[in-house]
Amino acid sequence: MNNISEALASSGFKPIDFIILVIYLCLLVGLGLFLSRNKDGKEKTANDYFLAGNTLTWWAVGASLIAANISAEQFIGMSGTGYADGIAIAAYEVMAAVTLVVIGKFLLPVMLDRKIFTIPQFLRERYNDGVGLAFSILWLFLYVFVNLTSVAWLGALAIEQILGLQGISVEVMGMTISVRMIIILFLFIIAGVYSIYGGLASVAWTDVMQVTFLVGGGLITAYIALKEMGIALGTDTLSAFSQMYHDLTTGTHINDTHFHLIIQESHNGSAFANVPGIAAVVGGVWLTNLGYWGFNQYIIQKGLAAKNIEEAKKGLVFAGFLKILIPFIVVIPGICAYYILKGNPDAFTAMSLHGKVNVSDDAYPWLIRNFTPTGIKGLSFAALAAAIISSLASMFNSTSTLFTMDIYKKYINKEASDKTLVNVGRTVSICALVIAAVAVKPLLGGLDQAFQYIQEYSGFIYPGIITVFGLGLLWKRASSKAAIWTAVLTIPMGVLFKVTLPQVAFQLRAGYVFMILVTFFFLVSYFDNKYVSVELPSEDDQAKMKMWAKVLGGIGLLMIIAAAIVTIGGALNPNADPNNNLLAYLNDIGFQAFFFFGVLVGQCAIWLNSNAKDKVKDVKALDVNLSLFATSRSYTYGTIGIVAITFLLYALLW
Repeated sequence: MNNISEALASSGFKPIDFIILVIYLCLLVGLGLFLSRNKDGKEKTANDYFLAGNTLTWWAVGASLIAANISAEQFIGMSGTGYADGIAIAAYEVMAAVTLVVIGKFLLPVMLDRKIFTIPQFLRERYNDGVGLAFSILWLFLYVFVNLTSVAWLGALAIEQILGLQGISVEVMGMTISVRMIIILFLFIIAGVYSIYGGLASVAWTDVMQVTFLVGGGLITAYIALKEMGIALGTDTLSAFSQMYHDLTTGTHINDTHFHLIIQESHNGSAFANVPGIAAVVGGVWLTNLGYWGFNQYIIQKGLAAKNIEEAKKGLVFAGFLKILIPFIVVIPGICAYYILKGNPDAFTAMSLHGKVNVSDDAYPWLIRNFTPTGIKGLSFAALAAAIISSLASMFNSTSTLFTMDIYKKYINKEASDKTLVNVGRTVSICALVIAAVAVKPLLGGLDQAFQYIQEYSGFIYPGIITVFGLGLLWKRASSKAAIWTAVLTIPMGVLFKVTLPQVAFQLRAGYVFMILVTFFFLVSYFDNKYVSVELPSEDDQAKMKMWAKVLGGIGLLMIIAAAIVTIGGALNPNADPNNNLLAYLNDIGFQAFFFFGVLVGQCAIWLNSNAKDKVKDVKALDVNLSLFATSRSYTYGTIGIVAITFLLYALLW
């Protein structure tokens, strides 16, 4: 205990910082428990517990989506990659904003119209029980052994670093327990106290408070870091940012990647491997984003709990705008830490700095510890805690939803009452908490850039998930046989490409795997004879589908031809200088990613044309009403705003 007291005393944290954190945690748990109560003495139904009784407004949907998404993975992992490689990692966040409006227009309305509880439920209804059960088990393992463990581990690592508690252990009942494990248990318990009892309503409405702390505290931390840098440089905050930008883009840093959204391979091969140039805009990042935001239970569950389709759509646009803020919250601090330690360390030699950045993921905790003043430290700490706890709470709730609705009710107790389902859901959440707490230490540790690690290995499953879910939603001839075999082939294909093409950036590998799987899916579905006759759509709907099929098919074909010209031209002149040769430059920024994007866009032409002309459909195909895809004027304006900001960011920081 003396060691802990000494570490806390030297951490720079004052009593007021801890008071701010304690007040925040008390508010969080108190609000969560208040929202958990049974209103008017009525027991919660399954819909109340797992989908918040479909009461979420657009601002609650958007806030809860971001609170569930932003965790230690971003604050620590993404900031660490910002420290190592630069702002290009922001592509995940910026392109996620664009992805959200695509999902809000084309995918979420279909799921809401079908009154879906869980993603595997959709698979059962669209394909068969086997496909649904397989994905239920897959997601349960991912949530318990990957998501819960990684968020808790990274969060505990950050807290340990901020407070200077690395390597300290305590004796409890004759057992030696590390402080990190104590922090992990504390995070699990705080997240579990209100989420396990109250269900999604408690999670979603407390997320509104949490996202305020998360965004507000994160922006203040970034501002304070720049302000303190300005003091050290003898200038103001804005000038400090300008000087940092100047120093990291000119002189000895002329080829530095830290302020470029598009990285050239010849300038920094290791950074390109993590964020491969233009592939971070049109490559496998789309698979990650579509899979994560569209078909990940603990994320999309917030949209499924909306009051109606219109509220859900507006919620996704709101989340898109919040998402664009995230790079300024988590990436800029990482770049600041790099600049202080490596970009211009001479300017900061007079400062008394505590601790070291031993691995990239230490950057954000190190910055908080050294550059945020008393009071702001507590607020920054609360923002980090909000990110971790909100994500854990969402994962507990979605884990219980998957098991209860897709396994227990389907296979164990088909006649279960609402009360039984709620109690089973709570029990499952507690079990997930215990299992994750036991498994976290053996599974994790020793990672330099956790964000990249998580993204790469998530990329092993997303090509298959996008193919199976996307075509199942949108194509009437998508068959169960194609879905099963695509699911079976997904991970082996990812491993094969990892082994045979280890030098290729994982976003490009994921794109190649998708191209193969989607082609395989179309072929198997077309040769499957389990189909029934169907009436063609109205002439007006046919005309719209055929028109868009021609447009998207033409765009996709042009992308593939352009990628082929660039790739072949580069191969014929391998020694060309990217700085004065256009084809060499395009190859240097990963233009081959347009092969994937061309296929992603072009395959839409195939199923659109099929939906318009084919007089047969799969026996379990969905009847999709085109009116579901209609959007309001506010949604259109929001989409235009997100796209405009995206173009502006890339124009300024290409």
